[in-house]
Amino acid sequence: MSLFAELTSGVNAVRPGRTALPAFDRPLLAATLMLTLFGLLMVYSASIALADGPRYESYGRYYFVIRHALFIVVGVVLAMFTATVPLRVWQKLAVPLFALAIFLLMVVLIPGIGREVNGARRWLPLGIINFQPSELMKVAMVLYAADYTVRKQQHLHTFIRGFLPMAVALGLVGVLLLMEPDLGAFMVIVAIAVGILFIGGINGKLFSALLGIMVSSFLLLIWLSPWRRERLFVYLDPWNPDNAYGSAYQLSHSLIALGRGEWFGVGLGSSVEKLHYLPEAHTDFIVAVIGEELGFVGVAALILTFGFVVWRSFNIGRQASAMDRLFSGVVAQGVALWFGVQAFINIGVVLGLLPTKGLTLPLVSYGGSGIVMNLVAFALLLRVDFENRQMMRGKRT
Repeated sequence: MSLFAELTSGVNAVRPGRTALPAFDRPLLAATLMLTLFGLLMVYSASIALADGPRYESYGRYYFVIRHALFIVVGVVLAMFTATVPLRVWQKLAVPLFALAIFLLMVVLIPGIGREVNGARRWLPLGIINFQPSELMKVAMVLYAADYTVRKQQHLHTFIRGFLPMAVALGLVGVLLLMEPDLGAFMVIVAIAVGILFIGGINGKLFSALLGIMVSSFLLLIWLSPWRRERLFVYLDPWNPDNAYGSAYQLSHSLIALGRGEWFGVGLGSSVEKLHYLPEAHTDFIVAVIGEELGFVGVAALILTFGFVVWRSFNIGRQASAMDRLFSGVVAQGVALWFGVQAFINIGVVLGLLPTKGLTLPLVSYGGSGIVMNLVAFALLLRVDFENRQMMRGKRT
């Protein structure tokens, strides 16, 4: 029986007297569905008042929540398809998919093709929607880095054949993303690739060198970009009047929202900061609205749920690796790294622990390409778990 059939039927045929082994990790699926539906609710709450302002007055009060719901539906459909494809097929598609993602990152930079918003060229207009190739690259990097780790297993301790090809690939992706510019996406993609190489067993000295190069590049990039450097310094003192009404405006209002929420929040739908005070309340700073409306308890529950998803994902990956399914195991742990790192950066920014960076919260924030690719990545994770359980039953996948 396929994973799709198992998901839709919910029936597991077992011999009398034997303990039933579920076809998939039900608590993990439940936690992910909770995050997705909770995100839909909070997008509705955070965006309901946007139509009252001049920027979105022609959109309608339910514009964002309806679009978000439609993107979730598209994501679920693509996730169901993804979950029916065996991991051995995804391994064969890893390099072509990575090449496609590189190509789209190039296309988006072509004037007249890529859509430019606020000085950034990150979107490909596809009729009524805009597609963000950097989100596809996150999925592609998970598969490519996992396949690379398997193919280069014997050479991961060498510089020329183990370290250099991945460094070149990351450098190419980095150049394209920084031309958009999209430093946030590049940070997540680097974390995925470097984390997978570390899990795959790359030489410690080479890993340290790669990590050192990436950190140095980030610091140099920030120092050479006046507006990025300004963001770093205002984050250290957001309450300075010059900063609070300038580059730290978003951060200061995020902290105000969290402060208003206290322990239990002001109540669902009762946020004041979402009323045109806090920019991007339904996307990058949705956690601030959650904190204001549901308080410390709501934010803590959100963090714990993400922690559970990441923990279970790593367990699924370790289980696959223990059964000599290295590619599957690394894919699962790559998805865990993706969700964990991106959630950490997003929540850290909102709480004022990290400099402001435009990254959405996986499965929760508004965003078409983001939510679709998040659900596709989760389907890959679910497929790894399904194949693990099939092998435990003595079946071939």
